[in-house]
Amino acid sequence: MPSFDYIVIGAGTAGALMANRLSDAKGLSRVLLLEAGGHDDYHWIHIPVGYLYCIGNPRTDWLYQTQADPGLNGRTLRYPRGKVLGGCSSINGMIYMRGQSRDYDQWAALTGDDSWRWDQCLPYFRQHENHWRLDPDQAAQTSEAFKALHGHGGEWRVEKQRLRWDVLDAFAQAAQQAGIPATDDFNRGTNEGVGYFEVNQKSGFRWNTAKAFLRPTCFGRPNFEMWTGAHVRRLLTERGADGLLRCTGAEVVTPHGVETVTATREVILCAGSIGSAQILQLSGIGPGALLQQHGIPVQHDLPGVGENLQDHLQIRSVYKVQGVKTLNTLAATSWGKAKIGLEYLLRRTGPMSMAPSQLGAFTRTSDAFVWPNIEYHVQPLSLDAFGQPLHAFNAFTASVCNLNPTSRGHVRITSPRHEDAPAIFANYLSTPEDRQVAADSLRVTRRIVAQPAMQPYRPEEFKPGVQYQSDEDLARLAGDIATTIFHPVGTCRMGRADDPTAVVDSRLRVRGVAGLRVVDASVMPTITSGNTNSPTLMLAERAAQWVLADRLA
Repeated sequence: MPSFDYIVIGAGTAGALMANRLSDAKGLSRVLLLEAGGHDDYHWIHIPVGYLYCIGNPRTDWLYQTQADPGLNGRTLRYPRGKVLGGCSSINGMIYMRGQSRDYDQWAALTGDDSWRWDQCLPYFRQHENHWRLDPDQAAQTSEAFKALHGHGGEWRVEKQRLRWDVLDAFAQAAQQAGIPATDDFNRGTNEGVGYFEVNQKSGFRWNTAKAFLRPTCFGRPNFEMWTGAHVRRLLTERGADGLLRCTGAEVVTPHGVETVTATREVILCAGSIGSAQILQLSGIGPGALLQQHGIPVQHDLPGVGENLQDHLQIRSVYKVQGVKTLNTLAATSWGKAKIGLEYLLRRTGPMSMAPSQLGAFTRTSDAFVWPNIEYHVQPLSLDAFGQPLHAFNAFTASVCNLNPTSRGHVRITSPRHEDAPAIFANYLSTPEDRQVAADSLRVTRRIVAQPAMQPYRPEEFKPGVQYQSDEDLARLAGDIATTIFHPVGTCRMGRADDPTAVVDSRLRVRGVAGLRVVDASVMPTITSGNTNSPTLMLAERAAQWVLADRLA
């Protein structure tokens, strides 16, 4: 029975950083990192546009589907989650986004722990950041205010994108004409403004957490061990003479058979908002009635496990344009595709270097909101749905999401078998507030596109269509054309000691189970105002410090 000081479950965004930090403490701790997927040696992981070939691919994706959703008029959605070293950082949109200061101040209020305030979290973003504007050849041109907010020399590379589009530049100008200020930094505490996103890339290649935190540092450490193709069937727990439940290890299905591994200090669950909730429930830690329904002995009745699912739902407005090139026609011919490939091969620039969304904007749907409450991801292309062919006409897509949805869904096991995917019910647009923001956000899109800067290209609304004007029509149409932007959080949320639905405390320790933490996006009590990958790294950076401090206590 192999024994380690720490077992980290999941080598994704949080797990890679956790394994790095825990095995770096002067070799004092033996660390085992378990990953259900394989190595990140698939070439499409590293070419930025390769997300098209990684999402929906069993080599890199868990291939989840949501349940039929009334808010989406009965539709189901593909729900990608990374199943490979680097996890979702190997298949996501690469956008570097922290969220807004108010997100973290709200976490502090919800947990009763002021250490979650923005000013307390900021140093942990900076700790692993390696921002291009602080490189030696750029630092002299960078303001002191920017330097105070960003870091350099860490493992997490942040670069500017390596392409621009005329149609996106026009959209940015139109947004400014509509009252949205220009910005060159979405990560200063308020992300209001319009500008090109910065991305987690290095010299035109995707920069995932396997490169940043595992390779080569961890792979060369004698106190670090990693298993791939290792599926956790359940966590092991035992009740001591004092009656307290403790997590002692895990039962792992490997290519060589079933292994039992033990942890003398802690098991750290970093399997994500879907996987962490599923593993806890399979282990008898979760809502008692659900566990009994599937014949799983209840080790600890924790009703919040799998509840509180939140996600950003993007509403995809498509506009036909004239007199300007978009990817729809640039990639329409074999010659066009060859030119795109050659540009990337020679210079690491052009469409193959681009993130799924290049231009971003944050603004308000009404004056009732003090902070920006919607985010745009704007792309110089259009298609009916992800994975479908590009349209034959030139067009751009302005996808807009409600940053702080009030709708809540859940993740629940469907059987006692780890092989069976859990039921994912996102419950989108289930509240009047979310339906109103959906309708209003489509009106904001129309207002931007109507500005003078866009008129040379004669934009024509293709989806949803100008015939839809009322709140009711627009909310219903949002259900028809919206899709996830892949930001599930909250299913193991942290909270106060007197909150019966909180799964972990403010230091991410599972309530009622010693020796067990959850460290991933599932612990967020509320979703951050933007893309969730880098906030998850910040969570892991903080948790690693707490774990190491507890070891020395």
